[in-house]
Order: sequence, then structure tokens, then C-alpha cells
Amino acid sequence: MKEDISLKVNGKEYHVQVEPDTPLLYVLRNQLELNGPKYGCGLEQCGACMVLMDGKADPSCKIPVSEVVNKEITTLEGLISENGELHPLQEAFVEEQAAQCGFCLNGMLISGAWLLQENSNPNREAINEKLKRVLCRCGTHTRIIKAIKTAAKSKQL
Repeated sequence: MKEDISLKVNGKEYHVQVEPDTPLLYVLRNQLELNGPKYGCGLEQCGACMVLMDGKADPSCKIPVSEVVNKEITTLEGLISENGELHPLQEAFVEEQAAQCGFCLNGMLISGAWLLQENSNPNREAINEKLKRVLCRCGTHTRIIKAIKTAAKSKQL
């Protein structure tokens, strides 16, 4: 049975009519029309569906929407400032040409943003630790690490 559920996503309040066990990812993509998080494996193993939940990167493909009612959800779209400026990490990904097919990009950017919130000067080991939940098959991992280091040097963080 559908219920009225309130969500705070990217700083805005939304009310959706859904079954309480509907995965958050489906609500984000299908009802809120946010295309940053992607459906990948559906098993919380690939990282394509990552979002920040109360500042921590977590997969959204299996978590029921009813479990995130009082959480602050940030998607890839929410990393962009209110005046439309890219997050320093997004700028660094462009600068370092860290994207290939783009499928893992959401998870890499969300995980990287989480890392930079916690550690403004991460070493390679810290970067690898945060990115280990996101699979990239294109071979751009070296450029992704470089982009995170470039963003860490930004004075905008």
C-alpha cells in the first residue's frame, strides 16, 4: 500500500506516494527525475547508485525509502552549488579527463566528495579506501585518483 513519504534531497523537501519498501534509487530516478545515481547491480556492490546520506556515501539501490525519511540525501546533482557552479571535485574530473564511459562516475564523485569532507589532503591509500566500493571497468582509476588529489589542492573546498 502506497504511503506519503517525506524526503529531503539536495536541500529540498519532497513528498512522494510510494510503497515504503521501494528502493530509494527508484524514487530518486523515477519520481524525482534525478539521473546522477545509476542502477548497476542492484546488490549494493558496484557503487553506481551511491548517494550521500547524512554526509556518508551509501548505495541507494536496496535501501527502502522508508528508512531514509529523516536523513539528508545528496545526489550528484546536489554537489553543484545553488548558483550553478560545479563542485571542485567535478571540475577536477573534467580537468583530469577522469571520466570514460561515465557509468561509475556517480559513485566515484559521491565517494570522492565524502572523502574530501573528512580529509582535505588524502593520500593514495585513503583515496583507494573510499573508492573500493565503486567498480570502474574502463581503466581510468589513475586519472580518478589524480582528480581527487587535484580537488584536494583546490582552495574552494
